[in-house]
Amino acid sequence: LPVEGERNVLITSALPYVNNVPHLGNIIGPTGVRGAHPGCLCRYCRLRNWNTLFVCGTDEYGTATETRALEEGLSPQELCDRYHAVHADVYAWFRISFDHFGRTTTPQQTRIAQDIFQRLLVRGFLLQDTLEQLRCESCGRYLADRFVEGTCPFCGYAEARGDQCDKCGKLINAVELKNPQCKLCRGTPVVTPTQHLFLDLPKLEGRLEAWLERTWATGDWTANARHITRTWLRDGLKPRCITRDLTWGTPVPLDGFRDKVFYVWFDAPIGYLSITANYTDQWERWWKNPQQ
Repeated sequence: LPVEGERNVLITSALPYVNNVPHLGNIIGPTGVRGAHPGCLCRYCRLRNWNTLFVCGTDEYGTATETRALEEGLSPQELCDRYHAVHADVYAWFRISFDHFGRTTTPQQTRIAQDIFQRLLVRGFLLQDTLEQLRCESCGRYLADRFVEGTCPFCGYAEARGDQCDKCGKLINAVELKNPQCKLCRGTPVVTPTQHLFLDLPKLEGRLEAWLERTWATGDWTANARHITRTWLRDGLKPRCITRDLTWGTPVPLDGFRDKVFYVWFDAPIGYLSITANYTDQWERWWKNPQQ
């Protein structure tokens, strides 16, 4: 735990996705402070006798897990259990010295993610809106992007996915596909409206800009990170959907949305907190303690 009067360093490494065997990019790819690999940074901090906590874990929710589980004839949980063990063994073999290598499918993840959601809700930072999504009546489910194939509306490629065309590279909204097909049953889905929850980012824009100006002044941001962030702010932040019509994910604890889960982009970053919470029940001393 953080120690009063000492230098306390919390190091995180990018959570590898768990639908496959790890590759070399999982080892060398995630870079941290000024390009240093988190594992190297951790060793340096420990050699300096700084009080250091190094955490990582597998990112396990989302449609990629569901699709891979279907391919392998497993449940999503069985798939995650298998590949979490594989990832843990590989990183241990490379002697990457995590204090805790966890995962995002834990009770702590559900509790913390739902608590953050409830705080956002109470403070008025969420809004509801209608999205049009493809629904397969044969399967009785709304189809996530990866469960849809069709003809690219831009280049005419016949096997474009519901999120991107692999031929021309353009991003696609699944409802824009021509001749869409459900990948599960090859039936023809129909466009159907569905209610979702959005993070009201425009409401946070002023506060975010003020915070960024203060932190940019310290000089710790890379030029690339500053440029990307400034581009988002220049174009104006837009509300961002945080729910999905899936079953594999953290449940949304709100009446009218209990058949939905959190979109993995909202859920996965909270994994850093929940993985720390699986390491120590005093996790907030690492994450809500800027003075140390």
